[in-house]
Amino acid sequence: MFSIRKCWLLVLLLPATVNAQNPKSIGLNTLLDKVSSNAPALMTDAAAIQIKQAQANDVKSNWLPSLKLNYQADVGTNNNVAGPYFAYGIVPSNSRGVRTESNSSATLVNLGIAALDWEVYNFGAYGAANKAAAADVDVEQKQFEQSKYTLEATSIDSYLQLGLLQDLITIQERNIKRNQEIRRSIQALARSGIRAGVDTSIAEAEISKSRLTYIDLVNQKKQIQIRLSALSNIPADSIIADTTTQQTLAKNTAEFSLFNADTVNHPVINYYRSLYNSSVQKENLVKKSYSPKIMLEAAAWGRGSSIDANDKFGPLGTGWGFDRGNYLVGVGISYNLFDINKRKLKLNTQKASTVYAQKKLNEQKALIAAGSSQADANVASALDRLHEIPKQLTAANAAYRQKFSLYKNGLTDIIELNAALNLLYRAENDYTSAKFSYCRALFQKAVIENQVSAILNLLK
Repeated sequence: MFSIRKCWLLVLLLPATVNAQNPKSIGLNTLLDKVSSNAPALMTDAAAIQIKQAQANDVKSNWLPSLKLNYQADVGTNNNVAGPYFAYGIVPSNSRGVRTESNSSATLVNLGIAALDWEVYNFGAYGAANKAAAADVDVEQKQFEQSKYTLEATSIDSYLQLGLLQDLITIQERNIKRNQEIRRSIQALARSGIRAGVDTSIAEAEISKSRLTYIDLVNQKKQIQIRLSALSNIPADSIIADTTTQQTLAKNTAEFSLFNADTVNHPVINYYRSLYNSSVQKENLVKKSYSPKIMLEAAAWGRGSSIDANDKFGPLGTGWGFDRGNYLVGVGISYNLFDINKRKLKLNTQKASTVYAQKKLNEQKALIAAGSSQADANVASALDRLHEIPKQLTAANAAYRQKFSLYKNGLTDIIELNAALNLLYRAENDYTSAKFSYCRALFQKAVIENQVSAILNLLK
């Protein structure tokens, strides 16, 4: 029996053999850099950030005054009657006192106005609007970071699955070669009359079954390569996982016990925290938006008319130019008393949104805490399994060699040989799966605890 140390040596040599047969591989860090730069979903989220930033800049301009320049020239009659009315925006102005009779003579009037309208002070509404807009930008940025983190986790999982499939394909190739070796031995024994010809048919069936499994594994590998290619913009056939990644992680298990969960800067927590802060800022905006408004108003205008000061209608040409000029400056305050109830209703609605955001934040914190404990258990279980696998692999390899030797000497049958072969095949698959399960559990723990970068640093 081999010692445990020799078992581990045999196990660690397996991925080295696999890697030697593969084309040049792409490191996990390199792949993640490409995904961060080229993933379509991240480009879309980055564009959404720019939209929010543009909207925030637009909100900042709300404090600017309105300065309107107007000029008009009009031809029409000039008749009035006494009595008030509401214009409703559609009754044209016609200034002058009331005449004793109507006059249908035409007159030309021109008017130029420069009007300033400036909401000078609104008791913090401008500042609240800017903070709410900045909070919306922060939400979009945190959503981008969360999407990037989630995409990174998905890419890592796909990369590990690709490494698993590469190892399984190599194991399958090795299994096909073993079956072919058995077939050659059977054919030689059959020709000498030691073995029956039916053993050859059994060997052919085993080879065919192994090839079908190989075809299925290759297809799965291509599907993952295509998926990663869509994210990273790397040609699919060039995406070959570095299987020494799993070997490196398996040899540094002691390092990961030093990592502590980072929930303060966790992208998921930051996103829900930004939603809560945004809702709080919108509460403040509701409070401020119904405050009184202090206005600065100013206007200067000039007028000209073809009617002179003695109420004589002159030629239309005399109406050009300004005969009179005026200016007006004033400060006013505006407040709608009925806004009190509107403010209360909207504020209650926004407060409900804030409470919801707070509960979602607490929920995510609880989920991460529970997920961290589950991840610790998964890592411990996967590590124990990884430590036990070498014994199974060594014993299965020895059993197969013994059975094959006995078969060639006519001391056992094809059924027992196939059973030993399947035992070795299952042991190799179990080792590869255990290695994958450990690395996957480790990265899942890192994702939950926001420690992916710590693990990636070990792979540089």
